[in-house]
Formats: sequence, structure tokens, C-alpha cells
Amino acid sequence: MSKRVAIVTGHFVPSNLVGAQRARLWSRYLPQFGWEPIVVTGDPARYEERPDPDLEHLVAPGLRVIHAPTWSTKPVRLVGDVGVRAFLGCYRALARLARRKEIDFVLVTIPSNFLGPVGRLVHLRHGLPFGIDYQDPWVNAWPGVEKPFTRAWGSYNLAKMLEPWSVRDAALITAMAPGYIAGMLERNPGVGKTAVVSCMPMGTAPEDFDLVRTLHKPTFLFDRDDGRFHMIYAGALLPAGVVVLDAFLAGLKRLRETTPEAAARLCVHFVGTGTSPDDPAGFRVKPRAERAGVADMVDEHPHRIGYIDTLNHLEHSDAVLVLGSTERHYTPSKVFQAMLSRRPIFAMLHAESTAVGMIRTARAGEVLTLTEDRMPETAEIAAGLAALIRDTSRAPMNADRSGFEAFSARESTRAVAEALDLACARYQEGRVAPAASA
Repeated sequence: MSKRVAIVTGHFVPSNLVGAQRARLWSRYLPQFGWEPIVVTGDPARYEERPDPDLEHLVAPGLRVIHAPTWSTKPVRLVGDVGVRAFLGCYRALARLARRKEIDFVLVTIPSNFLGPVGRLVHLRHGLPFGIDYQDPWVNAWPGVEKPFTRAWGSYNLAKMLEPWSVRDAALITAMAPGYIAGMLERNPGVGKTAVVSCMPMGTAPEDFDLVRTLHKPTFLFDRDDGRFHMIYAGALLPAGVVVLDAFLAGLKRLRETTPEAAARLCVHFVGTGTSPDDPAGFRVKPRAERAGVADMVDEHPHRIGYIDTLNHLEHSDAVLVLGSTERHYTPSKVFQAMLSRRPIFAMLHAESTAVGMIRTARAGEVLTLTEDRMPETAEIAAGLAALIRDTSRAPMNADRSGFEAFSARESTRAVAEALDLACARYQEGRVAPAASA
């Protein structure tokens, strides 16, 4: 008989945020590995971000989704984070499921980080094992956290208080990559001794692209037949990724100096890189491109477009750009979309990012590596771009697709299902710290 897991996520379909995809993908494949998922999430009517109705086509048929009551941001926006606004509603929904013995495990995927404590609360009250999945590090010293009484300072110090309480007694800790939880395990050494710890990437989902191809949607960011070479970067621009962006822009300038005919054809589209997901005027890349002297080679669409539209533009581009960050643990989730687009990838990633091996193993494109102290040389960037543009075949790339399965969402789900099995077994054997330790 299948075991039942409640996957708690602040955002879910029709949310267009990347944090919603982890729960969507896991819930699609978990039944194949003996687990029946129930998604507990916020009320989509209370989301602040623009919804993407097309995503409904990608949810597993028959999936049970509980939309918990969520505080509104209108008429007065006291707090924006959906994890805060949906916390009480999610807890009450989980408590009902626990009382009715409808679930065997609670797995909270963060962000929203403010939902992190809900698993332990259910554990303390109802005795259910719980886990936390790190799609990003929880305690992260972003620029500005050192300045007292700022928003960044407040978030950082609140995270330092909430995380140790939330992970205590956890039966399972999962993450996108080991670096996402390395700091937490150092700060909370007892967790690694009692909890099952497992890492699995977001994973590729071929079914998503299969749907895109049936819809035959047009591209609206560029004209596929205008003779230019269209490269697309889709996703947020992280603070630690700005220096990588600047290095790339410097490479564009060098390309113009060394190979002007290639530079004249190239147009790089940045999508969703703005100051907020829905601000059409929140440009972040365009001003930097102007300062670098390459504004005519760069186009920025600062607010997000729909997930289906994103996949459609990736597949109809000439190449996909992936920029990482100076944080060695960072594995961009956009790598998996890029690999399935069947377009060549041009990536600049930290040398220790797990995405480097993924792209190279699948022969999906070129990766230039960097470290905290060293960016790729501008000449190297320019040469790589020139070689990419010279390939005028524009046929779907000849990647080693046999290697894709190791990085698939299905394999990611297999890993989390095995971790859930082990966590439940250890919990039943009494090998996890009991609730009385609180």
C-alpha cells in the first residue's frame, strides 16, 4: 500500500515562480515509487505574482491539492511573503490530515523559508516525521545583511533564529545540491547524526516540452526569421551572479572587437531578470549593457513570462545562455530546461557547481568555469561565442540524450522517495530524536 506524503510549498501551479516546480515535478512521479502525494499550498487567489494558467496542463491528473487560507495583501500590504501569509492555513490543513491519519510524512520545500517551521510544529503536536527540502540555502549572507535594521539584516537574523528550531528533530533533509545545506549542517551538527540527508537536482521533465510542441505557440520576444542569432537567458539574476553577468558583457565587447561580423548578428535576450517578477520597467541588465558599450547586442524583458512561453522561446532560440554565480554550491535550475530545449548551451558556472558535469556529460554545450576570485578571460568568452555563431546549421543539437535520464525529474523523485522510505524506517525504529527533546 502506498504511503502518503504532504508536500508543503508556498507556491504551486498556477504560480510561475521556480519554487513551485519542485513540488509539481515530485508529485507527478512519486506514485511510481510507492508514495501518494498531497500538495498543501497557499491560495493562488492571494499570490502577488502573475499566474500562468497553462501550467495546469502539467500537473499530474488527479493530484490532490489543498489551497490553504492565505492572508491578503489588500487593502494594506503588511507582509508580502506567502510563507508568512499562508503559514496558519497550511498548519491547520496539515493538522487535519494528521488527525485523520491521511498522511505519513510532512515534507516542506523552501523557499518560502517562513514555512520551514510548520513541519516541526506538526511533528510536536501529532508525532508525524517531517523533513525540509532546501531549494536554496536558508541562512544566506547576502550583501547588505551587515547594516543594522535594514530588511536584509532583519531577514538574515530571523533566519538564524528560525532555522535551528525548524530542523531540530527532522527525519529528513534534502537539497538541490550538497552546498545548499553544508552551512546548516555545520551550524546544527546534531541534524546530520539523526536525519537522513540526501541531495537531488530539480531534474529535466521531457513531458513539459512535449506539451509545448503540441501548442504551436508563436514567439514574441524575437523574430525567428530575421537572420540574427538569438540567444536567450531566462531566469532571475542573483546578487552573486552580477559579476558573472559583467564578465559576459565584457566578452560581448571583445567579440565585437575581434569578430565584428559575428557580433553584428548576435542578440542576447534576458528574460525575468528585473527587480521584481512583474515590473516591466525594472531593468537590471540593460543599464549594465549600456555601460559596457554593448546595448545594441542585448535585449531585456525584465518581468517574467509564462513557463510554457519560456520553454517555447528556449526551443526556438539559436542558443541558450546559462550564467551562474560566485557561490560554489549554486546549481541553476534553468540548466535542466536548457538541456531539454535541444539548443546548444553556452554556460559560465562556478567550477564546483554540479551543473558543470551535467552539461559536459550530456555534451549539451560549452561551459566556461569561474571561481570566487577568477572570471573567464574576455578573449575566451568571445572565442566561445564566435564559434557558436559560426555554426549556422541551427539543427537541434546532437547531445548525448542517453545521459539525460540521470538528471531527470523522475530520477530526482526516485531519490527523494528512497530517502523518504529510509527516513520513515529510521523514525519507526526510534533512531530519530523524539518530540520530547523540544
